[in-house]
Amino acid sequence: MNRLLPGIALALCWLLLLLKGSIALFALVLIAGLATGAYEYARMAFFSESFLQPLFFAFLALLPLLFVFFVPQLGVGAGLLSAFLLLSFWTLATYREGFDSYAFFGRCSLGLLWVGFLGAHLMLLRELPQGNAWLLILTGITAGSDSGAYYSGKAFGRHKLSPLISPNKTIEGAVGGIVAGILTASLLALLLLPAVPWSFLTIAALFLAVAGICGDLVESVVKRATGTKDSGTILGGHGGILDRADSILFAGPLLYYSLLLFPG
Repeated sequence: MNRLLPGIALALCWLLLLLKGSIALFALVLIAGLATGAYEYARMAFFSESFLQPLFFAFLALLPLLFVFFVPQLGVGAGLLSAFLLLSFWTLATYREGFDSYAFFGRCSLGLLWVGFLGAHLMLLRELPQGNAWLLILTGITAGSDSGAYYSGKAFGRHKLSPLISPNKTIEGAVGGIVAGILTASLLALLLLPAVPWSFLTIAALFLAVAGICGDLVESVVKRATGTKDSGTILGGHGGILDRADSILFAGPLLYYSLLLFPG
């Protein structure tokens, strides 16, 4: 129950935001979500009880999104560049003997790419024509894939997908998750975007589901390296923001650039 009720509430809020919310409201929610996710990542990666370090890192991670929303003519690349330069200055300013500044710089750079750069693409996706519908389809693919992988893995799982990273994931579960993601995308597209070619939708859903699985495994790598069970506790039994958004952070940019490449 501690997972079911927060999960239902989260899904309903996300659904209402995409169906009824404005782009400005979406940006505010995304800013809050990415800031929280970046803070969670920093607490995992820095091994620090300090409040200020993760807070400043969260600001850096928000720069790609802020550039997308407030300085669209420069865009996400300029935001990432600004964040990277500020991170470089931060690393040099705090360099001291006995502190592994190279590990600090590398971990922060990963966080900027993962949470900041990839996350900003959700805003770019929302700003596309029918972007809210595509975000719902994307959410359906990642959520359907996650649920499908869990249940098919429990029922049929025999062969480990990546035993050193995530021992509970199986190849059979991954296949079931991909199939569930494609079916969910087809159903949502039938309701929201019936004119979309089925060939594009099926191929896109396949790659998006695989990208989502990759995102989940990448978070598992980070958790193993940092000795972390959940990225946070803000979502109760569902863990932190990154625990729920790891798949969509990887799949979102892939969908965005696919729609730019195949606008029809």
